[in-house]
Amino acid sequence: MTILAVNWVNASLVALISFSLVIIVLALLIGVIKIFGKVFAEKTATLNATQTQSSAVAADAMSEEEVVAIAMALHLFYNHHDEESDVLTFRHDQGITPWTIKAISKPLK
Repeated sequence: MTILAVNWVNASLVALISFSLVIIVLALLIGVIKIFGKVFAEKTATLNATQTQSSAVAADAMSEEEVVAIAMALHLFYNHHDEESDVLTFRHDQGITPWTIKAISKPLK
C-alpha cells in the first residue's frame, strides 16, 4: 500500500520539469554548435583564399630541384632511427627477492 502514499502530483511535476529542462538545454546546445559552425566556416573560407593565392606564387618561384631537396631534407630529418645493438643484457642480482624467499621457504619433499 506504499504506492498510494506517493504524492503523484509532485513526482509528475519534478519529472516534467526535468524532461523539459533537458530538451531546452539540448536545443541551446544545437544552436551554439550551429553558430560555431558558421563562424569557423567563414574563417576557413578566408584562410583558404589567402593560401591559394600564396601557394600559386610560391609554386612559380621554386624549381623542381628545390622541391626535391626540401622533400629529401624533411625525409632525412623526420625518419631518423636510432641504431640498436640487438644484444640483450641481463643483470643478475644476488640479493634476496620475493622469488628467492618463496623458493627458500618451500619445504623439501
